[in-house]
Amino acid sequence: MSTYEAIIQQAVDYIEEHLCEELTLQELARLAGFSDFHFHRVFQAMAGVPVMDYVRKRRLVMAAFRIAHTDDKLIEIALDCGFGSPETFIRAFRKLFGMTPGDYRKRGIHAPAYGKAELQRKRIHSYLGGIRMNYRIEVKPAFHILGYSLTTRSDNGQNNREIPAFWQRYMQEELGKTLMDQAVSTAEYGICTDHNLDTGDFAYVIGVECKPDAKPPEGAAVRSFPEQTYAVFTTPRVPAEQFTASIQETWNSIYSEWLPHSGYELAQAADFEYYDERCWRDRNEQLEMDIYVPVVPPKKETAAN
Repeated sequence: MSTYEAIIQQAVDYIEEHLCEELTLQELARLAGFSDFHFHRVFQAMAGVPVMDYVRKRRLVMAAFRIAHTDDKLIEIALDCGFGSPETFIRAFRKLFGMTPGDYRKRGIHAPAYGKAELQRKRIHSYLGGIRMNYRIEVKPAFHILGYSLTTRSDNGQNNREIPAFWQRYMQEELGKTLMDQAVSTAEYGICTDHNLDTGDFAYVIGVECKPDAKPPEGAAVRSFPEQTYAVFTTPRVPAEQFTASIQETWNSIYSEWLPHSGYELAQAADFEYYDERCWRDRNEQLEMDIYVPVVPPKKETAAN
């Protein structure tokens, strides 16, 4: 069975070979043999960028190289590189390079031919080395969350910076106190939801479980989540100063070590972090919490007739 690295590398190679043609997430997911959502999450975890964002950046890098090393007209480069109009091309180019294509050429910048992503390299897999990640499978009934939301994305580790900062603000401003009088428990949630498969944007919600008729304070909202099967992982117990890093490393291990060999596929549903009394800093010298990853159980093989 092909590894996830091999499958995503094949997708990268296909993108490179068809970069000037129309490409869609749905087509790339089909070629990989994954559902759209599963492919989106796995590609992002492996390559560090949403797949269609990767396509756009590769097209812009190709365009920058041509601008720097040829006398081709900018409109020709824009169309050849898959941009439907000069306006779209200029806007995307400025966002990535901080200047228009015309300014880029005027400055005489000699852009290097940046290579494609190379994902197949030797990696140390604790999972394959015999240290299997402990997890349980749990069906969580439908639930409701009263909380505050942030829009972020995984590109270039943006979420790894913004989500801890969001938690810091949540705690400093004591926003949790505005929610607890309507909470059904003392636990708090950090939920990733509303994934945009094209841009990689998603919402991160910090809040508490509540009843559906809870009244949100200013700036907050009630979100409802349906029943879902989850793989549940507990982070290692670590001192408070290592807690954030432990959470991020566990997320990385789930995607890079457990998921490729688990037989499970990601479900198109919210995943979340569950913080209860085990991570209360005033009561524990070492902290831990649970990560809930929505999954589709493996299909049972039927015996041959």
